[in-house]
Amino acid sequence: MAAMQILIFAGSTRQQSHNRRLAAAAADMARELGAQPTLLELSDFDIPMYNADLEASGTPPDVLRFKAALHSHPAWLICSPEYNGSYPALLKNAIDWASSPVAGDAVWSDGTLPFRGKVVGMASASPGGLGGLRAQSHLAPLLLNLQCWLAPVSHAVGQAGQAFDDAGRLQRPQDQLGMKAVLEQVLWAAQRLSA
Repeated sequence: MAAMQILIFAGSTRQQSHNRRLAAAAADMARELGAQPTLLELSDFDIPMYNADLEASGTPPDVLRFKAALHSHPAWLICSPEYNGSYPALLKNAIDWASSPVAGDAVWSDGTLPFRGKVVGMASASPGGLGGLRAQSHLAPLLLNLQCWLAPVSHAVGQAGQAFDDAGRLQRPQDQLGMKAVLEQVLWAAQRLSA
């Protein structure tokens, strides 16, 4: 059986982002679980702020590339920062573009196509004690509205400045076990939904 493909990305482009470190650690864990992870960096995509007037002149090529990356993976893990109790504008903007229909396009005229039926796990990391749980509580309804299957298990890495070792691995047992549980559930569900 082919290894399950899972797309892993952080809702941050900051160089020292805790959530980018969490996404990289999760990709290693997914590989250890026998999956085939793709670690996507939002900074590799030139996605402008969403504007319907801009869209009317043509959907940017990197938006189409981002749609394709989402669509080609049956399982995802999103590692979201928490800004002011919610997920960041960068993540919302990318999702808004990816869910916007491309008029007249044979594939992308269906706005929910990149999202529909995807099994999505949520994780977050934050310097605070809650680890970004409030961002997850706001992100969940958005993903459900786009017809994603949301994994019931999620994980939040609190005190994230002390959570990683020098090699970028999670060093606290509770975070290792929590992230493994999220990944196992996402991969298990995606395997069954795509069977």
